Amino acid sequence: MEEFIILAALNPIAFNLGAIQVHWYGIFIASAVMIAVFLSVKEGQKRGILADNIYDMILWALPVAIISARIYYVIFQWSYYSQHLDEIIKIWDGGIAIYGALIGSGLVVFMYCRNKFIPVWLMLDIISPTVIMGQGIGRWGNFMNQEAFGKVTSLTFLQHLHLPPFIINQMFIQGFYRQPTFLYESLWDLLGFVLLINLRHIDKFFKRGEVALSYVIWYSFGRFFVEGMRTDSLVAFGDIRVSQILSIFLFLGAIIIIIYRRKKYSDLPFYLDGRAIKNK
Repeated sequence: MEEFIILAALNPIAFNLGAIQVHWYGIFIASAVMIAVFLSVKEGQKRGILADNIYDMILWALPVAIISARIYYVIFQWSYYSQHLDEIIKIWDGGIAIYGALIGSGLVVFMYCRNKFIPVWLMLDIISPTVIMGQGIGRWGNFMNQEAFGKVTSLTFLQHLHLPPFIINQMFIQGFYRQPTFLYESLWDLLGFVLLINLRHIDKFFKRGEVALSYVIWYSFGRFFVEGMRTDSLVAFGDIRVSQILSIFLFLGAIIIIIYRRKKYSDLPFYLDGRAIKNK
């Protein structure tokens, strides 16, 4: 095996605007949001949802998602933040929980759609694939911050994954090479995006709401296993992570909801039927 030279970690600061430091973390998150909004608008227009409705909803959902993601993380790390109150707002250093963001933004989507008389399930079906795509892109922000990493591994293992040197070097954290769990989840998310956007355009395949529920099933299943490999995640008890517990509930809950709705409502519209007035 050829000798591998360990280079310095990538700088999490992309550039400076005067006294303002622009972090790669923020760039990846912002890029993910812009791409997700663009794709959601294009799909929404095909399903009878006005672009302005999606833009307006995002203006409410995005700040709530960021705040709720941070609150979720801080709550489960309160033993630390209770002693470092000044660091609670420093989200640019990392430390936001995607499940917290999903909970907060999900509530905004529900309330907005109810207020605008837009079928909630239809809106969720439109945005869900782009959400998981955004999550996949956002994980590269964790990569730049050297977060969301896994257990100690060897250089040989990482080289056998045929990873480019810049990823291998960035996985040298706290004196050891680490499992690139950020990459595992990113690839899982992007694969889920490709599957969902293709499957939802198969005629008579998804009922209204099942694109969103399939997103929940896909994401929670992968997140459960990736989370178990991480060493910097929020721990509930023992070796069980908070996100693993939530993933189990979401995975089972989404399956139960699909079965229930199929049996309860025989007249559920298909996703490709467009926009229906009745929301179930």
